Amino acid sequence: MATKRNNKEESLERQLWKAADKLRKNIDAAEYKHIVLGLIFLKYISDAFEKLHEKLKTGEGEYAGADPEDRDEYKAENVFFVPPSARWSYLQSRAKLPEIGKDVDDAMDAIERDNTSLKGVLPKVFARGNLDPTNLGGLIDLISNISLQHGNRKGDFLGRVFEYFLGEFALAEGKKGGQFYTPRSVVELLVEMLEPYKGRVYDPCCGSGGMFVHSEKFVENHQGNINDIAIYGQESNQTTWRLAKMNLAIRGIDSSMVKWNNEGSFLNDAHKDLKADYVIANPPFNDSDWSGELLRGDGRWKYGDPPSGNANYAWIQLFLFHLSPSGQAGFVLAKGALTTKTSGEGEIRKQLVEARLVDCIVNLPAKLFLNPQIPASLWFLSRNKANGKFRNRVDEILFIDARNLGHLINRRTREFSDEDVLK
Repeated sequence: MATKRNNKEESLERQLWKAADKLRKNIDAAEYKHIVLGLIFLKYISDAFEKLHEKLKTGEGEYAGADPEDRDEYKAENVFFVPPSARWSYLQSRAKLPEIGKDVDDAMDAIERDNTSLKGVLPKVFARGNLDPTNLGGLIDLISNISLQHGNRKGDFLGRVFEYFLGEFALAEGKKGGQFYTPRSVVELLVEMLEPYKGRVYDPCCGSGGMFVHSEKFVENHQGNINDIAIYGQESNQTTWRLAKMNLAIRGIDSSMVKWNNEGSFLNDAHKDLKADYVIANPPFNDSDWSGELLRGDGRWKYGDPPSGNANYAWIQLFLFHLSPSGQAGFVLAKGALTTKTSGEGEIRKQLVEARLVDCIVNLPAKLFLNPQIPASLWFLSRNKANGKFRNRVDEILFIDARNLGHLINRRTREFSDEDVLK
């Protein structure tokens, strides 16, 4: 069941967004998101560190005799070690100084040195000339007021703020925002229909990691064990990959198998041998620049070579290649993929149907995505439609017309409500 949104919390998130946006001044949204999200992440790891630091300093019970500055103590508790000059309290005390930008950049460098899993992840953009130190200090003061109860994952307000800000920055960037963000209600619908209770979850074009965050939320909301889920991802845009690593870390999700290379999943598959229980993805719509000519006859194209001018059917076959014998996939595609017969795509689609792989198609309403000109649909594939999880539907394909669902949140953007998702 989809969770009900908490209106009070949403209003707090909205208030924080308005305050942060007011401090943006003339900085482009694409640049400003790294400043704001970087600070939220820094607040998260500093709060978590300080909570354990206090326990170690008090030295009660299992922490008797512990050294609060011993990095191994934090590693054992899966908490990032934050050196003194990078701790939020120190930075907040210097928020009004003209050199605060350099202080924050130095803090990010120091954290990466002490935490190898964050190497190359954190932004160092705070000393740039277009970021006024007074506005940066104002942001630090604003974020200082966000409380964190580390370890209470459901009460992780900072994580929700991070996710909310990702969505707002995506809206501010428009079409470009779609490169790193899938609207929350679409992700929720995919996850609710797939029901990934346990197993390996894979996204070969993972953007900022929303599919993984909501998969783990689904498990939590159904009283499952989040340790039963393992995530595998790949992203070709390094800047977006950094957002994903921070987004997952702030949720306490292990992102060690979320990989980056600039060649992408077609040319340099980071998980060649993976057979996933679930694939959840939102690949680029109608991508014409995917190096298709270099991959003619590739072993992954079991149902035919995709056209070099459109990657839609390359993505479908990549998903299938990585599915386990009982695996399921749910993903977004441009609606044209349902009817096109260009360059052999119709024949590939016919083979997918004849192989009894297509389980369900959802026709989506307009304006759900940040590129509203391209209509979209959801595809669900299943390696085994008689697996006992649902009734035997081997020779059936379910078509759902959802074009009239959802509501406008502004004149160019629509989203599903919780009730829509439950339908």
